[in-house]
Amino acid sequence: MPPSAKQARLLKLYAEMAREGYATTEGSHIDDAFNDMEIRAFRDHLLPLFRRFGVASLLDYGCGGSDYDRPGFAGEQTAREFFGLDRVHRFEPARGLDQRQPADAVVCFDVLEHVFVADLPATVRELFSLAGRLLVVNVACYPARALLPNGENAHVTVRPPHWWKGLFDAIAVEFPGVAVLLLCSTGWRQVQGFELWSAQGWLDHPDFVIAN
Repeated sequence: MPPSAKQARLLKLYAEMAREGYATTEGSHIDDAFNDMEIRAFRDHLLPLFRRFGVASLLDYGCGGSDYDRPGFAGEQTAREFFGLDRVHRFEPARGLDQRQPADAVVCFDVLEHVFVADLPATVRELFSLAGRLLVVNVACYPARALLPNGENAHVTVRPPHWWKGLFDAIAVEFPGVAVLLLCSTGWRQVQGFELWSAQGWLDHPDFVIAN
């Protein structure tokens, strides 16, 4: 499904921010936009998970300026070396980078809160469709420091953690073989994580009432 007209306009605004930087809620200007490797903060939690699911290929959906071959991700190691990856694909529409293809795992960090609410179901469905075994998502549930060029907050869809869980639950049933780890940031480096789940786990469960 193509993006809505509003999402298309948003992508143009994000591309402008990637080129020219952005204003903040404090009145300052940030020149170096969207270059942090957001996955770094979760690396020690994700490493055993990647090993458990035998992840050899990865798609970073909304990667910003992440470079998986740059030393220093963990000591002298690159991110590719740290996670033991054979292949890394990246997608960043604000930078004209599109390597979308199926991979063992899809990671999506600090992306969905930037998507217009009407486009979220299609976006989440695409994440599932590209994930062979594992989908890891971190979404911010609070306003950003960054402002769009039109003056609105850059986190255009701010919702509480269980709203996001409900959205993922509703779409997970279409992809029962994909395990999901949803990490909802309620503040800077404050994370509410949901237990790893898959719709196949619900189907295999002996009971009808499942707390997860």
